[in-house]
Amino acid sequence: MLTAPAQAPRQDARAASPPSVGDVTERRAAAVGLLVSGLLLVLAFTAEELFSFDAYAFFEPLHAEWRPRVGPTSLPALLLGAAVVAFGFRYAQRWSWRALLVAAYGVGLAWILLLAFVDGAGGVADPPLHKYEYLRTAREIGDVPAMLREFTPRIRYGHLDNWPSHVAGHPPGALLFFVGLARLGVDSGLAVGLVLCALGAVTPVLVLATLRTLGAEPAARTVAPFLTVGPSAIWVGVSADGGLFAPVVAGGLLLLAVAARRHLLWVAAVAGLVLGYGVHLSYGFVLVGLLALAVLAAARSWRPLLPAVAGASAVTTAFMVLGYSWLEAYPLLRERYYAGWGGGRAYAYWVWANLAAFLLAAGLVLGVAVALLVRRLRQRSATDEARVPMLLGGAALVVVLAASLSGMSKAEVERIWLPFLPWALLLTALLPARWRPPALAVQVTGALVVQHLFFPYW
Repeated sequence: MLTAPAQAPRQDARAASPPSVGDVTERRAAAVGLLVSGLLLVLAFTAEELFSFDAYAFFEPLHAEWRPRVGPTSLPALLLGAAVVAFGFRYAQRWSWRALLVAAYGVGLAWILLLAFVDGAGGVADPPLHKYEYLRTAREIGDVPAMLREFTPRIRYGHLDNWPSHVAGHPPGALLFFVGLARLGVDSGLAVGLVLCALGAVTPVLVLATLRTLGAEPAARTVAPFLTVGPSAIWVGVSADGGLFAPVVAGGLLLLAVAARRHLLWVAAVAGLVLGYGVHLSYGFVLVGLLALAVLAAARSWRPLLPAVAGASAVTTAFMVLGYSWLEAYPLLRERYYAGWGGGRAYAYWVWANLAAFLLAAGLVLGVAVALLVRRLRQRSATDEARVPMLLGGAALVVVLAASLSGMSKAEVERIWLPFLPWALLLTALLPARWRPPALAVQVTGALVVQHLFFPYW
């Protein structure tokens, strides 16, 4: 009696089948992204020696010095990073939404603190006390209205009582925050540093909530580990850019998303107030308008635009009534910027080396994610699940490019661009599931390497 030949197991048949065209193109895109990212970093670190010019930084493209070291929290940071790599994606999918947000905040804050305390308590306490920072000046402000009236003239180098660099380089909204802390008695370096760490850890939570509000909860769960542990935490806890500016921007964009999805125009006006105050934290935040438009496009609603603009205009008007005009101050800042280090830093180098510094802060995974974005745009293959992260992540990249092309961003962008960085990292939602744990491992490794080799000048 004849019997039919035994069939090969299906698993073997699948294993023997060739990879799909999509898999091949994804791998090629990832390889190109990694190659371009690697070349960009190599060129940025070696350009000064290769082309014999002064980049006017310390260890370009980073505003830091080479200082290899190991500290008291080096091992705990390594263990936390390894735990998130091993379990982060699994639990991000399993936990309730509220538990995920609580975990994202707790893990993110722990990551920031563990990296900062590699240098002991001084890793948190010393940066706010730097002579170029806000706290020293904030302690001396007795009359806030008078400060606002005299703020613009004191931007100039030639003024006998000109502001320190960071105070002069930003609108007075930043200084006002630290004046408020000082009047509340939070005026030691350690206390202020801890406040910045605690606020900075809120940013990923706000970004994740924005994604969910826009109907992209699966993408939010996917990117949560990338937002909570990465190299950017090195600068979040030691700068106003990460500890104050970033959560303000994220909070304003979340409110705008809520207004658009729930058709609440009064919330749109509040979002405008928050984002308007953001413009008075940093001159570069006029570019946040592009992210705001991306949020409205993702929500498929433009009704909140006018109330949001009205709210932002109200903040600008209030500052003008109190004696400060953004439009009058910005030209004086440009004058001071180009009279100082900004004028000495070569545009031809920094216009692209900025991107290398941003890549170091974001992690190499961003290079792969950008390559996958380009692939999808070329093939017009964006899915509904990827639409929101592609819109917001793409808008963040446009903002970064515009800031670099403007010439007002030369060096220090690993700190200055922190408010844009988590939005760019939303592109990690495009990574295939099997790539995510090794990609996060590269993120964690990059953070530990940069923290233990470089010491930032803040």
